[in-house]
Amino acid sequence: MSTGPGAHSAPAPHTPDEKPDILDEKPYTPGKRPDTPGKRPAAGRPGRASMFSSLRIRNYRLFFAGQVVSNTGTWMQRIAQDWLVLSLTGSSTAVGVTTALQFLPMLLFGLYGGVLVDRLPKRPALLCTQSSMALTGLALAFLTLTGHVEVWHVYVAAFAVGLATVVDNPARQSFVSEMVGPGQLQNAVSLNSANFQSARLVGPAVAGLMITGVGTGWAFLANGLSFVAPIVGLLLMRGRELHPVERAPRGKGQLREGLRYVAGRPDLIWPIVLVGFVGTFAFNFPVYISAFADEVFAAGAGAYSMFNTLMAVGSVTGALLAARRGTARLRVLSAAAMVFGTIEMVAAAVPELWMFALLMIPLGLFGMTVNVTANTTIQMATDPAMRGRVVSLYMMVFLGGSPVGAPIVGWVTDTYGARIGLAAGGAVAATAAAVIALVLARAGGLRLSVGWYHGHPHVRFVPRERQEALAPVA
Repeated sequence: MSTGPGAHSAPAPHTPDEKPDILDEKPYTPGKRPDTPGKRPAAGRPGRASMFSSLRIRNYRLFFAGQVVSNTGTWMQRIAQDWLVLSLTGSSTAVGVTTALQFLPMLLFGLYGGVLVDRLPKRPALLCTQSSMALTGLALAFLTLTGHVEVWHVYVAAFAVGLATVVDNPARQSFVSEMVGPGQLQNAVSLNSANFQSARLVGPAVAGLMITGVGTGWAFLANGLSFVAPIVGLLLMRGRELHPVERAPRGKGQLREGLRYVAGRPDLIWPIVLVGFVGTFAFNFPVYISAFADEVFAAGAGAYSMFNTLMAVGSVTGALLAARRGTARLRVLSAAAMVFGTIEMVAAAVPELWMFALLMIPLGLFGMTVNVTANTTIQMATDPAMRGRVVSLYMMVFLGGSPVGAPIVGWVTDTYGARIGLAAGGAVAATAAAVIALVLARAGGLRLSVGWYHGHPHVRFVPRERQEALAPVA
């Protein structure tokens, strides 16, 4: 994808003899976009040598630093929350229900959250959502440390965090463009993902130590206090250095307008469909990994946190490679999803704990490649005035699918075992990726070419009229 500035409202024109390659599609031809004041030049285009270029911007540095602290606390709470529920109930289904409740608000209200984000100023909205999540973490810490916590308390806390996330997720995603401008958007989105996943290198390890040493309540307390960092960062930002976007006025039909916008854009709708399948069935790691740690290998909370940490190593690598790559293509998204699903099926079959643990690294790498590529593809191709609604639809499908998928995979895991559950999730992801890749290829007038070309094996999609020229050589 091109990382230059531009409002992407219509496809770049093609000559009569040229067919668009949907699997290799880039954002539409850049032009002056509504959120870029004429007197402020867009930041330079990120290339392969500018992996951290967006960190040169002061407002984004403040945001990034605050998120490092907050994300670490978030991962600590995730580990503690899943393990607390498993300890209280002994049921993988209960862990799945907790995950479902946390993402249910996104499924129910995600689109309305996007409409609100397009109407509201992003910084005040984020101050409210971050504060509410801090209070939820502190309340859960109080209940746990005083010995009064019950499973329904965790359910309520998970649902409350989910409600805040309905506005917080699209607001944070959209606010990135206001901090860095269009020229650094893709780099900043990739670094955000690296930030979030880097916290998994610290959060799960610290959570494991706290759970085994002093109890889960301290992990909840640490998460509640961690929100001080992003709140202070938001307050210290310089408003004059932001790239403001004209907010959508209140009006009827804005939700339908956003849905029509996505429905008319194959470069938006198909990535959203793919991440829906992946997010619903293959990304339910709290269910899968806790079951492997507890039931398959009987290794306890230490192994659970280790699995998450190793997956984070791969995830950080994938996010940084995306930041350095400088382009995000739909063919990369499809290929990464197929490999991701295949690795899950292999991991489900390995007999030894150390083999399963090592597979967490490539699983994290390709899972993050799917996440970052879909996110940057959608943000870069979306008109700024629609970004909140489009991002909320993406997050609703990706995260909101968990209320449907988590109880299902939890039931499959409890009934047929953790290996069958993980293998089934991987099979769904790989199959969906293959089918959608073929759909995109057909929509783009492409055919699959398999064979030898100039002495090298080639498996690629090519325009139909080029199929004969790339036919296998005997």
